[in-house]
Amino acid sequence: MRTLFVLVLLCVVQSTFAQVELKGTVKDSVGNPLELANVVAINQETKILQAYGTTDAKGNYKLNLSKNTEFKLTVSYIGMEDYEEVISVGETDISKNVVLKFGNTLDEVQITYEMPVTVKGDTLIYNAESFNTGTERKLEDVLQNLPGVEINEEGQVEVEGKVVNKLMVNGKDFFDGDTKVATKNIPSKAVDKIQVLRNYSEVGQLRGVTNNQDNVALNIKLKEGKESFWFGNVTAGGGFSPDEGLYLAQPKLFYYSPKYSINFIGDINNTGEVALSRRDIRGFGGGFRAPSRTSGTSINLGNNDLSFLTNQNNATAIQNKLGAANFSYSPNKSLDISGFAIFNVSRLSSRQSNFIQYTDADLGIPDESTDENNEEKSDQGLLKLSASYKPNVNNQIDYDILGRISKDVQDQNFASSILGTTTEAEDATPYSINQSLKYYYTLDEDNIFALEVDHLLRDEDPFYNARLINDPGNNNEVDPNDRDPFDNTAEALGLDTSLLNYNLGQNRRIKSNQLDAKLDYFYIINAKSNLNVTLGTIFSQQKFNSRLFQFLDNNAQFDPTPTFNEGRATNDTEYTFSDVYLGFHYRFKTGKFIFTPGFSVHSYVNENSQFNQEFDESFFRLLPDFETRIQFKKNESLTFRYDMQNQFTDVTRLAQGLVLNNFNSIQFGEPELQNALSHNLSLFYSSFNLFNYTNIFARLAYSKNIDQIRGLTNFDNVITTSTFFNSNFADENFSAFGRIQRTFGKVRATMNTSFNYTKINQFIQDRRSVNEGFTQSYRPGLRTNFKKAPNVSVQYNYSITTNTQGSNKTTFYTNAPSIDFDAYIWKSLTFVTDYTYTRQSRKDGPSQSFDTWNASLSYRKDKDAKWEYTLRATNILDVTSRVNNRATNLFVSSTETFILPRFITFRLRYVL
Repeated sequence: MRTLFVLVLLCVVQSTFAQVELKGTVKDSVGNPLELANVVAINQETKILQAYGTTDAKGNYKLNLSKNTEFKLTVSYIGMEDYEEVISVGETDISKNVVLKFGNTLDEVQITYEMPVTVKGDTLIYNAESFNTGTERKLEDVLQNLPGVEINEEGQVEVEGKVVNKLMVNGKDFFDGDTKVATKNIPSKAVDKIQVLRNYSEVGQLRGVTNNQDNVALNIKLKEGKESFWFGNVTAGGGFSPDEGLYLAQPKLFYYSPKYSINFIGDINNTGEVALSRRDIRGFGGGFRAPSRTSGTSINLGNNDLSFLTNQNNATAIQNKLGAANFSYSPNKSLDISGFAIFNVSRLSSRQSNFIQYTDADLGIPDESTDENNEEKSDQGLLKLSASYKPNVNNQIDYDILGRISKDVQDQNFASSILGTTTEAEDATPYSINQSLKYYYTLDEDNIFALEVDHLLRDEDPFYNARLINDPGNNNEVDPNDRDPFDNTAEALGLDTSLLNYNLGQNRRIKSNQLDAKLDYFYIINAKSNLNVTLGTIFSQQKFNSRLFQFLDNNAQFDPTPTFNEGRATNDTEYTFSDVYLGFHYRFKTGKFIFTPGFSVHSYVNENSQFNQEFDESFFRLLPDFETRIQFKKNESLTFRYDMQNQFTDVTRLAQGLVLNNFNSIQFGEPELQNALSHNLSLFYSSFNLFNYTNIFARLAYSKNIDQIRGLTNFDNVITTSTFFNSNFADENFSAFGRIQRTFGKVRATMNTSFNYTKINQFIQDRRSVNEGFTQSYRPGLRTNFKKAPNVSVQYNYSITTNTQGSNKTTFYTNAPSIDFDAYIWKSLTFVTDYTYTRQSRKDGPSQSFDTWNASLSYRKDKDAKWEYTLRATNILDVTSRVNNRATNLFVSSTETFILPRFITFRLRYVL
């Protein structure tokens, strides 16, 4: 592996330094420097673009050219005559200053070569063909070639350090703007241009009065000829694994025309290649209709879905079926209608082994070894319809409705060195309906109104069942002197302890209904300032019912009465919350600065009723916020933000009855919980330099939580009982992230660093401890982008995680070098492979390592061929498991996760 890294570095160094630098300035005829003039050098022999660039604010440019070669230098600028000259390059650097003449050359323009990157206002346009190497198959492959664009570890697209919130194709939303669906499925062959829309706003009326700098969208322009017909591909394949036969079928079909579009994505496979994970589907419905400022109130409705333990990265078996369709229709210029439907079926199996060592010896909690086997089933359905009506420039109405429904089942076999064997079963059939109505009205050039109303209706019904073997002596008899580790908990819960087995069940039902509405008024004072007044309200209602029971040997159900929590086992709680607020914000620009100071005044009322008691609270709160932005240059800025937020909890933390998170984690709520208050500060720096292709992004963030809702936990062996309270001790978090990227000819170097510090006050056995965690990670990388030569991406991930729990300190180290290699051979073969070596170690402790290696070889007659044949191998080394070490506020654990075995598949791909 070390030899391979050395060879890669030698190739990079040779390609970088075997060049001559051509530099100079571009000015107009009166001596003024021209910024963002295009400079292109084309190899006279091959007629291929060798280098390109744009000038900086002082008119400087710089190109790296091959030695002993002849080039055609072309310099262009809007409204001026092009400059062309053939230059012979030797082995020494060259200086060349260019003067462009004014003139109307529209009748004489001849495009000699399309610029790889151009800038038009806030839009950055990449020409895909300038960066493609021939091995690309989907949009994700194209995006990874582009300077300033990254695919992060979550699969999200980042541009200039900001996550892309919306993706469109030919100006139409693609599956509600979800980037992952697009990057994984749109074929690279159809992509012509990638437009990065910075400071994006879907509502033109609000563009000049709101801060949109965090809104980044992508618009994928299709190639000419792909405007009004079907395109896409169909892939089918099969193979063998040690346990079963493998199959794969993935149709991906797209149709676009000026008036409407239709997209369909299908996926049936058991190879682990999930097109959309359950997490992806749950996050659908994102994007942004308008840049809406938050009110300062954060209310958590909770999440009572099943806590699935498995995903495609830690499964031993996967079966997946997906059908997804998206459409858009524009019957006229004023009306746009769109929507999507998704149905997903997944079946996953997993196995994990854990060793848990509790760090505080004074707690008396024994170390525990566990082994978990899971079987998970999930059927998910989503349906969304959207409409946008713009009869004229002064009016816009948007309406969305999104429905979700699922049927989830999870069965687990849990073996513990302390508690013995337990079988657990969970199921739920939740549904939700989200509706959104937005109306924007411009009265005149000085007065704008915006009405936004959102409504959520959600119904969750999780059921939990656990069966524990109460027979530690394995003699099929209950001996009063032979105590099971769960007996103390069983007695506290009020269970019948005379039975051989403990068989527990709990039904829960949580209904949530929330309305969020606000009216904004914008008064345009002048071209550089405006005033925003907001009147809004949030109304939320939650109803929570639960029942804890024990199955007896005759299948009858016994309702226990616990000996703690005042004997309360069931829940019948109603919780209502309301917030009426008035906000003021003043936005003004002076020089390079944009200031937006503001505040909001809130009137809060929240109350809950349970066990014939009512608990209520009402109060007023002033919440300030502030934002300032320094625009050093067009592509360089610094933004500072501060805001204060009121955080309110959900009904499950208020309900006094018992809730089984699982059989060894029992909670009950506190009805008199109050809100928490947080102070949040952030600083973001962004610089995207087209002159030397250096991109720098940095982000600092700090938050301090006051009156934070914390858990008060007690242990009986490894079984926890917890409730909640408002802590008098503040929790803190500080994070820093930085990325610097520089392109040297055909080589792109990147350095990512991140730091995260957390301070948490923990309360166990009525004792407070301060726990601190600090994680630092460094990720340098090199990536080539050659047109004919093979391309290599090398990355090294090094991280240190330190956790301090009272007097105990634990440090973990992770070293993970990786290399990706792709080659387009003889214009017909495509070879792609990736390898990662991961080593994790504990200071003064053991270390573990594992390898990941995948590869594929594809053949197509030429780049325009309809058929492609691929042989693909995953987990080539047939690694059976991965090991992960981590430390939490309570314990240090070592987890072995078993994964899919080696899969080898053969695939046919037909391109429409």
